Amino acid sequence: MTKSTNIVWHDSKVSKENRQDLNKHKSAVLWFTGLSGSGKSTVSVELEKELHTMGIHTYRLDGDNVRHGLNNNLGFSPEDRTENIRRIGEVSKLMVDAGLFTLTAFISPYRADRDKVRAILDEGEFIEVYVKASVATCESRDPKGLYKKARAGEIKGFTGIDAPYEEPSEAEVVVDTDKLSLEESVQAIVTYLKEKGYLEK
Repeated sequence: MTKSTNIVWHDSKVSKENRQDLNKHKSAVLWFTGLSGSGKSTVSVELEKELHTMGIHTYRLDGDNVRHGLNNNLGFSPEDRTENIRRIGEVSKLMVDAGLFTLTAFISPYRADRDKVRAILDEGEFIEVYVKASVATCESRDPKGLYKKARAGEIKGFTGIDAPYEEPSEAEVVVDTDKLSLEESVQAIVTYLKEKGYLEK
């Protein structure tokens, strides 16, 4: 709920379209969602590197990184998770307006929260990338040792163990990291962006 009063939107003389024209490509949010350990951060890091090589202007927002600053006052309750995603959605919208490809890597377990971010962006600016992997696979990787702690009862409300993860029903891109290599996952996303005309203006 908005608490600010007596505020008026102040338009700029430089539009999103102007910035896209300068960059010579469109701007959008690539929203990576999936279980902890599915490969969201790993794939997004490599994709950003690939896009940068191609001359695409990008910025990457990672779940843990953002919680060091902007969202360091939020925990992992359902309410805090929702607020975490709301804030990231608003930051992502600003970056799209700046003409950037914004790559966000967040578990974002609730479908409704992801849909709210999609709703605040213009048509075609929210590209949901479901980084799919089974709980067994993610648990076997356990890069941060979180599944082990969750199984031991040291972490409560851990997504995939004792908290839900709602899979995307209509993701624009699905990369199954149980089956695809890192390179194959990145190329699948690049192919989508090329086919849909995002990488040129």
